[in-house]
Amino acid sequence: MLEVVIKNVQIVHPGKQTPIPGDIGIVQGKIVAVGNDLSTEGARLVYDGKNQLAFPGLVDAHMHTGIYNPLAEDAVTESRAAATGGVTTSLNYMRTGKYYLNKTGPYATFFPEVLDISRDRFYVDYAYHIAPIQYSHIDEIDMLIEKMGVTSFKIFMFYGNYGLHGSSNTQQDFLMTPEGEFYDYAHFEFIMRGITRAMEKFPEKKDSICLGLHCETAEIMRAYTQLVQRDGKLTGLRAYSAARPPHSEGLAIFIASYLANETACTNINLLHLTSAKAVDAALMMQQVFPHIHFKREVTLAHLILDYDAGCGLHAKVNPPIRSREDVEYLWEHLLAGNIDWVCSDHACCKAEFKTDVTDKHNVWLAKSGFGGTELLLSGLYTEGSKRGLSVNRMAELLSSNPASRFGLPSKGKIEVGFDGDIVLFDPSQTFTVNSADSESTQGYSVFEGHTFTGKVTTTFLRGQLIFDQEKVLGEPAGQFLHRPY
Repeated sequence: MLEVVIKNVQIVHPGKQTPIPGDIGIVQGKIVAVGNDLSTEGARLVYDGKNQLAFPGLVDAHMHTGIYNPLAEDAVTESRAAATGGVTTSLNYMRTGKYYLNKTGPYATFFPEVLDISRDRFYVDYAYHIAPIQYSHIDEIDMLIEKMGVTSFKIFMFYGNYGLHGSSNTQQDFLMTPEGEFYDYAHFEFIMRGITRAMEKFPEKKDSICLGLHCETAEIMRAYTQLVQRDGKLTGLRAYSAARPPHSEGLAIFIASYLANETACTNINLLHLTSAKAVDAALMMQQVFPHIHFKREVTLAHLILDYDAGCGLHAKVNPPIRSREDVEYLWEHLLAGNIDWVCSDHACCKAEFKTDVTDKHNVWLAKSGFGGTELLLSGLYTEGSKRGLSVNRMAELLSSNPASRFGLPSKGKIEVGFDGDIVLFDPSQTFTVNSADSESTQGYSVFEGHTFTGKVTTTFLRGQLIFDQEKVLGEPAGQFLHRPY
């Protein structure tokens, strides 16, 4: 007997051409039947989907829960926001140093604390990407994979000589690294060698072990920031984009790719590409190093906003929001199949902390990052459907592709054996983005006032109804995903 039956839906299968009408049956959190006229006898829940689209639960591959607010707080509020947007798996970055837990030390003690804080607070399933900051963290990569279920790692390429918000700082203070250690290209090389070693040590997990890179070049950014500030003609998001120019991304991608080849680190994720120059560099490196399994990521914000957006400094982010020409270039390559997934890069930065109290229009004083995970599907559907993007391709970009890359083989599809993570989506509904409607505590939205077409109405997490009729339901049911999961 089926425990949960979702009736009368248009099932969106990644890789297929069109949605397929049918029902979905779930037992003990797993999909056990997909077909027509499934029996409802003995089911504890029968849900009429009313011919809505049924997407596999979204896997938001890039989030920063706990970066600006205590992790214990963010885990609750921001995962509630995620659930309202159909996100059922939240992949979050975590590191030692300033922000996050504001402490340093070995991950053997640091990460269990992260897990203790996270437990019973997430409304969606969750996992973490880890950034090896100290030299000793490289030696912990094997332990993190084998004992902690962490298979994805990250390098912030500009952190060694540049601050989070666009001002230079001392590395030891910001990253809390030991005296005499450097967060530089050599460290990045050794991280890659550590990942390669782990892939050789754990061949059964090799496909899910990967390294993501935030590609910006500190030296270029520092010089251009000085030029833009000294010239004084540009302000706001235009100034910030000019201070962190697109060729800074391109150069960093070249460096990262060469190091990946040098170290035989073959699973590389190029994160949040923002510009034509970044995309071109990424595709060029794929041709130069065809044996490296590059994946390319873009964010929803970089697909919608340009640097003249009405939200102003609220949209300050790293890498920056770019020109309208760059936005359309991203779409051109997304439609061509050159982008592997779309994420939110969600980082809840409350309005009172986003801009400086005494100088609210000063882009150099504003913090970087913003939320938006709850709008991921509606935003991609709104802009993508205008350009001919199919809903099946959307399911690849938002669900199956990131699930496959990050060691989640039972997430991302509506098929027998997969988790019962189902999102019901009404493409006929339109709504105007109003931050007051969000479960996030951010207090504003960079998409404020935008009219989106298509709305998430219902979210199931492993067969459990967690969002319905505009309300988040029950207590936090999210589980830590020990990967490969």
